[in-house]
Amino acid sequence: MKKFLILFIVLLMGANAYSQTPDKKWGLGLGAGAYYNNGLEKFGVLPQFSLARYLNPSFDATFQTELGFIDEQGVDGITDLANFSLNLKYKLNNGYIFKENSTVKPYVYAGPTYLFDNKTDGFDVHGGAGTKIMLSKKFDLFVEGGYIEGLKPDGWDESDSHWKATIGVVYNFKDPKDSDLDGVWDRNDECPNTPAGVIVDENGCPVDTDGDGIADYKDECPDEIGLAEFNGCPDTDGDGIPDKNDDCPKVAGLAKFSGCPDTDKDGVPDNKDKCPGTPEGWTVDANGCAVDSDGDGVADAEDNCPNVAGPAINNGCPLDLVPKVFKNFTPVLFDTDEHFIRQNEIIKLDAVVIALRENEAYNIHIFGHADERATEAYNQKLSEERAAEIAKYFRENGISDSRIVEVKGYGELRPVVPNTSAENRQKNRRVEIDFDKE
Repeated sequence: MKKFLILFIVLLMGANAYSQTPDKKWGLGLGAGAYYNNGLEKFGVLPQFSLARYLNPSFDATFQTELGFIDEQGVDGITDLANFSLNLKYKLNNGYIFKENSTVKPYVYAGPTYLFDNKTDGFDVHGGAGTKIMLSKKFDLFVEGGYIEGLKPDGWDESDSHWKATIGVVYNFKDPKDSDLDGVWDRNDECPNTPAGVIVDENGCPVDTDGDGIADYKDECPDEIGLAEFNGCPDTDGDGIPDKNDDCPKVAGLAKFSGCPDTDKDGVPDNKDKCPGTPEGWTVDANGCAVDSDGDGVADAEDNCPNVAGPAINNGCPLDLVPKVFKNFTPVLFDTDEHFIRQNEIIKLDAVVIALRENEAYNIHIFGHADERATEAYNQKLSEERAAEIAKYFRENGISDSRIVEVKGYGELRPVVPNTSAENRQKNRRVEIDFDKE
């Protein structure tokens, strides 16, 4: 029994020395349980001490010692057995069955043991199974069951085998290092510098759901394969506008139209253009259709009378407007020796102004006349002044010079009736207007 105590003390000292090694992973376990001595057919109490060292994800090496106390004369008083084992432990949390950092860590173990049993000692075999449950980074709870073959004391017909069950805690001297705090230990972490809070896969790398090489935490379109220049979003039509911002993602377009084209270049994108074939340069409405101010079906761009409804055959102008104003126009009459327009003649001229505005294809020719009184030279000048006064009135009311083709005076040379009476001379003091189309 003295040999047992000396060996136990040496092993405890060794455990403390090993636990100070900074680059090795050690665990110290303390537990207690019960065992059944098949030879004596009795139960006993079984304290347990263990020291484990991490070898690789699948295996640990474990030194384990147990004392068996039973109400029966044994090795030394009530001490029935002392067991010193060196076990190889196979861990199921090796990444194949359970994750290495799993909360539940099942294992099986076996190895040689040196057994002091009923004043007999020698080498034996030892094995069992159990599981650890992580309580914190430093502590695990363990539950374990096993079998010791036992020795055959003198005078016994068979070996003194034992069944055992224990429960206890394991203290881990050094926490598994997880520098980026992503839940994957550094020794298994292929991406050890992952930013805090990022979801990672089993290798510790940021999750990339769509597999486009851009991690989800940087990917604005994590479920679609995309491009790095668009933060992981696709650009199907290659127009430089990512699909998520592109109203026409399958047709190349312009940024100012949210990725949609404007085929007819009218300033309305195709996806909103109800008249996509409008000729270039035409004025269009918000729907991309040519403006038709008077609603006559003739676009303003082709309508000679855009503010008055008329048929297309007459270029958008009403057919009855010409005969009422232009064809029925009567000369503007003047007082004797005057070139100023009478007030009662203004209404006649205003009707012509309106007609000219609504019939932009028409131009005018203005001819002034006089009666025979006074000299021929004087009458020539007076007829020219009368024609000029009419032309001035048209300009002041918005008729451009380009439409006033001719302003001319004929003096007394072209009377409409003989100058034989006051009534006839009034008819000769006049300005005539001719109308023609471009």
